Amino acid sequence: MSFLIAAVLLVGTLCTLDLVLTLGVIKRLREHSEQLSGASGPGGRFDTLDMAVGEEVGEFDTSTVDGERLTRGMLAADTLVAFFAPGCRPCREKLPAFVDHARSLPGGRAQTVAVVVGEPADAAAFVAELSPVARVVVEAGPDEPLSAAFRARSFPTLLRVSPDGHGRVHVTANRIALHRPLPAAR
Repeated sequence: MSFLIAAVLLVGTLCTLDLVLTLGVIKRLREHSEQLSGASGPGGRFDTLDMAVGEEVGEFDTSTVDGERLTRGMLAADTLVAFFAPGCRPCREKLPAFVDHARSLPGGRAQTVAVVVGEPADAAAFVAELSPVARVVVEAGPDEPLSAAFRARSFPTLLRVSPDGHGRVHVTANRIALHRPLPAAR
């Protein structure tokens, strides 16, 4: 009988320990999911680590969905360049905040470029929302002209770029808060 009581106590203790460890793992997974999904809310911040501040943007020559030609040399000072992917949940969540932010910028549509990386049919909803506030380019993948020039591999990505006096374009910000206007480059 004492053996049976000891076995039941051992099994109960192991089940309790397993439950505590499982709850700890679930809590940790939730924390990581929040970090990965950019849980800073709809008016949150884009932290882009694909390109560092000061890095030069590569050459590109492409066309917008409106048929307008777009090259690196056509980017004005303080141009916002954003990369979205239709299958990306954080992209869908942050898109309205980006649209509101882009709408409030002094340069307007001429100073904002949005790149939707995905199949054209999947990208249609993003294009419809972004077109009023940005020059929109749809690319099939990361080897397309703009994605390659900006080395965009994570989504959403938002950068501010400006040309220097020698015709090169550099990243001036890769941490952009959408709830307030961007400061002018110095």
